[in-house]
Amino acid sequence: MTITAQLRASVRLPGASELLDGFAFEGRGDGSLRALLRNGHELEVHDLVALFTGETAPLAVFPVPWPGWTGGVHSVSPDAAFAAFSGQRSVRAVARDGSTLWEYRHACWDQELGHEHTGDDQQVCRDSEHGSCRVSDDGRYVWAHVVDPETEYDELWVVLDARDGRELARLPLESVASGSHHVSHPDGVHMGLDIGMGQDGIELHWGHWDGEKLTTWDLNENLDRILMDVHPEHEGFLTMEHYGADLQLHALDGAVLAEGEAPPGAEAWDWCAGFLDAGTVMACTGLEYGEDDEDDSYDEVRHWLLDAATLRIRGAVAYPSGPAGGYVRPLGDGTWLTYDEESATLSRWSPAAPTPAAS
Repeated sequence: MTITAQLRASVRLPGASELLDGFAFEGRGDGSLRALLRNGHELEVHDLVALFTGETAPLAVFPVPWPGWTGGVHSVSPDAAFAAFSGQRSVRAVARDGSTLWEYRHACWDQELGHEHTGDDQQVCRDSEHGSCRVSDDGRYVWAHVVDPETEYDELWVVLDARDGRELARLPLESVASGSHHVSHPDGVHMGLDIGMGQDGIELHWGHWDGEKLTTWDLNENLDRILMDVHPEHEGFLTMEHYGADLQLHALDGAVLAEGEAPPGAEAWDWCAGFLDAGTVMACTGLEYGEDDEDDSYDEVRHWLLDAATLRIRGAVAYPSGPAGGYVRPLGDGTWLTYDEESATLSRWSPAAPTPAAS
């Protein structure tokens, strides 16, 4: 079955590919959708709904505290009053005027133990990995993946007070990260942490901070599942096997509710998948593995719609302008994003309405 895509809107937005194949997208439980795009020494925050209705000026702009540091996954408070930056040696909260609201110092992400620092806060150390941070949906906390300042090697998941950066709770981790990202659950209560460790696999954690106690659990028996997305109506979360062998739908406790393999002829799913809406998952093939497929019909990039409850494939998406071109970002509201690098155009799509049957 083929599902025809209908173009909803397009806008020119240089650098927006990070929305699809990076971590520049930030969706929240209240339905807000934002793009956090690095532009030189600034982090520009765009409201995606306003962007597609003609408001091209950023909602907010924050100076990047370490212009030479290109790692880390950052976050912006729900009211866009401050940005939390995940740096090489600290997490820093920055106001719109560039002033530092607070800083939480941690050990360096450079994996070479005992290397020297010049004392210059702008020094970027070699061979650096990175962590990530995420402001909670109520704006009260900042969750951060950092290096333990005491051991200078072990990693921690910490909960910080968003008002002053004070550490409220921590979870010691067994990871040796290449990088990480957070996924905020739409219930506004739970937070997910995905830690990529290269060929050593994935660590996946869930946490809940009730103001007094940190409760956490993990899915790390096999160290091989990437946290992709959370169901918009709280009915589980989506993971992908480390090398794209399958997708799985899980209950919040990790129990597997459904599994979906890649389409016949495709070697694997590619690393982009998420909930198009409460009943539909969107995923891709042909981006990473298509060039080596024996079946030439799958060499091109394809976008697929799956049933969200069973992960059975409903069909491939057909675009009016021709074959699919690159990654997608499902938004959870029935629409998705694509990006054309050549024209720097960000487009928003939805499935076309079925054609009424002839009477």
